[in-house]
Amino acid sequence: MKNMKIYKNWYRFLANSILVMEALIVYIYVWFNYLNVMLDKAYLMKGNFLVLGVYALIITYFISFFGGFKIGVNKKSNVIISQIIGLLISNGIYLVVTVMMAGYMSYIPKFMFYYGCTFIVQAVGVSITSYLLMTLYYKVFPPYKVLNIKGNHDNSLATKFASRSDKYNIAGEISYDADIEAISAAVDGYDAVLINDVPSETRNKILKVCFAKGKRVYITPKISDIIMRSTDMLAVFDTPLVLANNSPLSISERIVKRAFDIFLSALGLIVLSPLMVLVSLAIFLYDRGPVFYRQTRYTKNGKTFKILKFRSMIPNAEKDGVARLAADKDDRITPVGKFIRACRLDELPQFFNILAGDMSFVGPRPERPEIADEYVKELPEFAFRLKVKAGLTGYAQIFGKYNTTSYDKLKLDMIYVENCSLLMDLKLFLLTLKVIFIKESTEGLEEGQINAMK
Repeated sequence: MKNMKIYKNWYRFLANSILVMEALIVYIYVWFNYLNVMLDKAYLMKGNFLVLGVYALIITYFISFFGGFKIGVNKKSNVIISQIIGLLISNGIYLVVTVMMAGYMSYIPKFMFYYGCTFIVQAVGVSITSYLLMTLYYKVFPPYKVLNIKGNHDNSLATKFASRSDKYNIAGEISYDADIEAISAAVDGYDAVLINDVPSETRNKILKVCFAKGKRVYITPKISDIIMRSTDMLAVFDTPLVLANNSPLSISERIVKRAFDIFLSALGLIVLSPLMVLVSLAIFLYDRGPVFYRQTRYTKNGKTFKILKFRSMIPNAEKDGVARLAADKDDRITPVGKFIRACRLDELPQFFNILAGDMSFVGPRPERPEIADEYVKELPEFAFRLKVKAGLTGYAQIFGKYNTTSYDKLKLDMIYVENCSLLMDLKLFLLTLKVIFIKESTEGLEEGQINAMK
């Protein structure tokens, strides 16, 4: 098992090195034949090494940042999309750098053409190579044979594991209330163990058994586990202590975050105004109904505000008075609505909410009071999400789905609440670019559901 992990790491390292070299070779060709010769003083040997070395570092960083090196970890489509976005941003940065090196604004169209061609060739080549490397990976390395230790609550986690048959094989199952000796004996026949919603006391015993046997363990965290992960270790006494501050951003960080929100929302409204006009026309021309809709949502400390979105459903979609989330194949969603929801264009008017201070760019999703209150009745901790301002994007929006259960959504949001920082905001903001292209994140509820409690 240990040797297999080493082999996997080596395979990933070699595969990722191949991908970076492939992209770099394309750029080397374009640099020497088209870009360098356009400069007043062409770079010589050392200068070329510097330009190409920095370029290699930039594409390595951004591909890694978006998850493009997670071969054998994420789905093939997810990895390839990450690589393409990383290459796009890297070439965009180097386009600006090259224009600055040339010093002539008149060169911008030519530079844009060359970098555009570079990106297209890189994206096609890297996508094909990556697909082949991942296909080979799954043939060489079989999925983990996993033992599912079930708790006393039914959930869909085993089904989610089964959906990644390339990586996991739920080959056995045992209840958490079996004797610890029986569980210990069962663990021996598996590569990994899933401790699936097991009470804390029993979970700790199982975890120690797995640690002693050197088994890979997947654990569903509880809210207290997420809070504990953000603690600081104290060495005040000879008895170890951990400190849980349980407080979000400092005053100075809040000021910077607010300034960031004002600047980006104002810039977004100016730059995207032509697109917003086109979306408005499409919505109006389809059924002559209102372009926008307003809805009451929760934000920080339970304060309510009216969220503004492009209308994606038929007028009076909730004429029966029942608050419900959108479902898959929801007949209330118009054809125009399906498109703007898939592309996240329906969210653009929320820039006005951000500018007004009701929301932030990054934070928990603003929930409807009727639905949030239902969640709180069953799960009081759901109110913890309101310790920070609601956001257009956030940890749960990026790593979860529209139909993620309320408990899992709370866990994702609590990871942000307990670890929020300006650096984390920047990372989540950039990762939003990737989520736009992932279809699974917009999955609706199953037919008959009105919320994501179960």
